[in-house]
Amino acid sequence: MKFTAFFVVALLSISTCAAQEQDKKGNDERLIKGLRYAAKEQLLEKWYPLTLDKEDGGYYSEITHDFKVGEEHNKMIVTQARHVWTNARASEIFAEKDKYLEYARHGFEFLRDVMWDAENGGFYQLVTKAGEPILQQGQEKTAYGNSFAIYGLAAYYRASGNEEALELAKRAFHWLEEHSHDPEYKGYYQSLNLDGTPIKRTPDFPSTSDVGYKDQNSSIHLLEAFTELYQVWPDELLAERLEEMLVLIRDTITTEKGYMNLFFEPDWTPVSFRNKSREEIQQHYYLDHVSFGHDVETAYLMLEATHALGLDEELTLRKGKKMLDHALSTGWDEEIGGFYDGGYYFEGATELEIINDEKNWWSQAEGLNTLLIMEHYFPEDALDYRKYFDKLWVYTQLFFMDELYGGWYEWGLDAQPEVWDDSKGHIWKAAYHNFRALTNCFLKLEEGE
Repeated sequence: MKFTAFFVVALLSISTCAAQEQDKKGNDERLIKGLRYAAKEQLLEKWYPLTLDKEDGGYYSEITHDFKVGEEHNKMIVTQARHVWTNARASEIFAEKDKYLEYARHGFEFLRDVMWDAENGGFYQLVTKAGEPILQQGQEKTAYGNSFAIYGLAAYYRASGNEEALELAKRAFHWLEEHSHDPEYKGYYQSLNLDGTPIKRTPDFPSTSDVGYKDQNSSIHLLEAFTELYQVWPDELLAERLEEMLVLIRDTITTEKGYMNLFFEPDWTPVSFRNKSREEIQQHYYLDHVSFGHDVETAYLMLEATHALGLDEELTLRKGKKMLDHALSTGWDEEIGGFYDGGYYFEGATELEIINDEKNWWSQAEGLNTLLIMEHYFPEDALDYRKYFDKLWVYTQLFFMDELYGGWYEWGLDAQPEVWDDSKGHIWKAAYHNFRALTNCFLKLEEGE
């Protein structure tokens, strides 16, 4: 009798587990379908070929809320290269390979023929629609901009086999090595003159200016670019620089609490205003705050670099988990979901205070990607990363994805409903963050099927 009862209970338990597993599989299948639709129909097919500038080359910069070509079309190397990367990657994922490779080739030729400085080397930061350099003081060239050129070129080479693209990526890497790399304190200077000379900080700079500092943002995207390039060109010096950036970001730029400092002196002393008034801290927000989106994104980029180099992942994974956990515990909207833009540890305070509760599109995209990665590594973690992922996916669909016209709003409509008719694209916004996140997510889920 006892045996029979035990057998029935065990059978019911097995059946329940099987039902739960079947339900999870069904949920994942629906999720994959939704992610694929969001990446292809709601992003790729809205952006391309609409954004291809057939008159002057490259891609249009301003795209209106209802996906029409706008009027402001100065072209920045960051955005232009991101378009190249997005289409190169799309050609590897979707069936219309030739179509996306053609869109990527269109952008590659603009990088090669217009945005590369044939006289001094390196990529211009900004040009007019027709391709004339716009030489803004302190922003003629940047490590950040050149990093994205490398990123796009390496991806295009991998997808197409175009040797010209690889050679141009190598030239950009060596140009940064000669001009931007700091052999003494490591890492790279961000702001460069036209000839590549690093711009060093002086007392004459306004206190709110970032020109002349080293920074986390160029550092994490150099890491990203070097990772992409190393996978198609396993050069010894490139491997050395890639590991250098990984260690620097993981062990110096990222604090013990699990967030990154943003700007630095040449010796990597953080720029901080903690001993200033609240008014001054707010005035210098751009230079000194906790950026939850960057922390979440960097957790992923560090792991990607670790895997490319073939290094043991334990230390990087532990630090990346800490970065995500810190963002969830201090920068997550517990009520409706989503990552806030920024917080601050005021002097004498033990708890972080949110000082910018706006939510931008790219932080949510990067959050989706990193949450699913950590759920893969830590499925039994008490934080339950899949629960956060599911909530963020719902939140993003409700408040960022435009079902009528396609694309993503720049800011969450929950806090800023007035942005619904703002531009969908400009020199700082295209389809790179959200396309990468969506495709990474459905590809990872498909691996688990």
